[in-house]
Amino acid sequence: MCGIAGKLYFDRARPVERPILEAMNRVLAHRGPDDDGIFHDGAIGLAHRRLSIVDLSPAGHQPMSNAAGTLWITFNGEIYNFPELRKELESAGVAFRSHTDTEVLLALWEREGPACLSRVYGMFAFGLWDARRRTLVLARDRAGKKPLHYYVDHEKALFASEPKGIHVDPGVPMEPDLTAIDHYLTYGYVPTPMSAFRGLSKVPPGHYVEIAGTGDVRVSRYWRLQYRPKLSLSEDEACERLRACLREAIRRRLIADVPLGAFLSGGVDSSAVVALMSELTGGPVKTFSVGFEDDAYNELPWARRIAEMYATEHHEFVVKPDAVAILPEIVWHYNEPFADSSAIPTYYLSALARRHVTVALNGDAGDEDFAGYERYRLHHLTTTWDVAITPVKKALTLAVKALPAGAPRSRRERIRRYCDDAMTETRRRYARWVSIVPPAVKAELYSPAFRHATASVDPLDVLLRAYAMADTPDLVDATLGADVGTYLPDDLLVKVDIASMAHGLEARSPLIDHDVMELAAVLPSDFKLRGRDKKHIFKRAMRGLVPDAILQRPKQGFGVPIAGWLRAPLRTMVEETLFGRAARERGLFAPSALRRLVDEHDRGVSEHHPQLWALLMLELWFARFIDAPRMSTSA
Repeated sequence: MCGIAGKLYFDRARPVERPILEAMNRVLAHRGPDDDGIFHDGAIGLAHRRLSIVDLSPAGHQPMSNAAGTLWITFNGEIYNFPELRKELESAGVAFRSHTDTEVLLALWEREGPACLSRVYGMFAFGLWDARRRTLVLARDRAGKKPLHYYVDHEKALFASEPKGIHVDPGVPMEPDLTAIDHYLTYGYVPTPMSAFRGLSKVPPGHYVEIAGTGDVRVSRYWRLQYRPKLSLSEDEACERLRACLREAIRRRLIADVPLGAFLSGGVDSSAVVALMSELTGGPVKTFSVGFEDDAYNELPWARRIAEMYATEHHEFVVKPDAVAILPEIVWHYNEPFADSSAIPTYYLSALARRHVTVALNGDAGDEDFAGYERYRLHHLTTTWDVAITPVKKALTLAVKALPAGAPRSRRERIRRYCDDAMTETRRRYARWVSIVPPAVKAELYSPAFRHATASVDPLDVLLRAYAMADTPDLVDATLGADVGTYLPDDLLVKVDIASMAHGLEARSPLIDHDVMELAAVLPSDFKLRGRDKKHIFKRAMRGLVPDAILQRPKQGFGVPIAGWLRAPLRTMVEETLFGRAARERGLFAPSALRRLVDEHDRGVSEHHPQLWALLMLELWFARFIDAPRMSTSA
């Protein structure tokens, strides 16, 4: 894993400032603590910070060029099938100077251009300068595991793994994009290709961007997950194929010249990864888990069960309320406002793992592949509303809403939320269900100026477009596809990438291997969601490898006891941050509506912790990136 960055002036006679490239490397040093490099040739400059995983020798130094010096690349990630590709290229007469995957990718690009992206297995983001075409190419892996941000104006283009790598350039504005902030308050993250910073964009997963020396920009897609045609096979055949596919995906991710381990939550996905790792390595796997003092959020006993079953070298950490002291540090690393509170335990988990290993496998994407969230089941159930006559819908809705409120995460409260949207179109209903700050709350919370600035765009359209891109009439598959296009790359993968890279740790995710994702997509939807049984085929395939008690227990998720923290250890921070002078002068929110949210949560009248956490992280982001003095290019 690495940090990458670069700058291009469209005026050939204007040289890129070397101090800017050096500053880019400094601000991304956490992503690559082992080495740094710069390629500087007139109007183009590339920067690189290296975390050495494969070929630890100086031969892996980047930026790297082809033999003719006409192609230069700064690469972040891992190409897992590079040994096979290398053999193919060597048989065609290509000579290599190193044993890196970067050099293999560069040679493959030289022969095939963008078509080579469909041939590589892995997670990656890279910037490639083609001197002959005078074109800068930015590319990102299929699922969006590795991040890549860019900025283009009339005179220049810049890119970096993180926005802060771009903002070291004083010629790039560092201002908030209020439309993106509105989207953030809807989803808890800023959806791709938007950025919280005005003028910045993200390269979408499965895409590459070509920026010509003239300033023209072209965005192209090279991969899309297809949910049809469906495979026709028995469950036994599906289980056999799935086990073989996942085993191969894990085998690919065991290639490294440094110590490896695994995150272990005690859930189905990470348990399956550890089980197959133990089988493939033949020795004890180093495993890492975090938990909480609150039993409702603590999965450590389940993780220990798997650790004992496979005799792993197990390490644990308990996250306590005083851990919120690291919030400013987390805000700095995440670059954009980010409301997934599980970033906190993920940050500590990465720090724990890095003390023992350099690479850690995890179980990310299992729920999006195989329908593991309770919301998928509930959403599927609500389709029965759509065939009911309207008077019956209204009567049932009123009856359910009249019931006493349940606990925030209870089934009753989830059903109540669904009933609020019972009359809404199916896909829009799901979009509203996953919203953090729903439209009705925004109407009270937003100031007139903020409401006016964001009135022309509906944030729910992001998820509705993702639904359409899934291109399937099956509601379960379409919903999985919508989350694969939004929640997975913009929340889950961002969370792990930033937390792990903050500590110089490489996180690998076998369940986002595109072979695994493509197999899961073309399985019949009732193989994934069958009645109350979520992840049906995956759990059946893992039977015997993972204890039945873990396969059958309700999904707990990587939750954090934020509701209680906001009433106690974080209460002072909430008051000082949300009602402080800077927030008041910003004028985005109505103070009376904000006070109501805080007071009702304090008294336990309503559970507003998702909204309050999102608002708190937003204001901390403003304080760190918008209000604070700009980063200097000097050392």
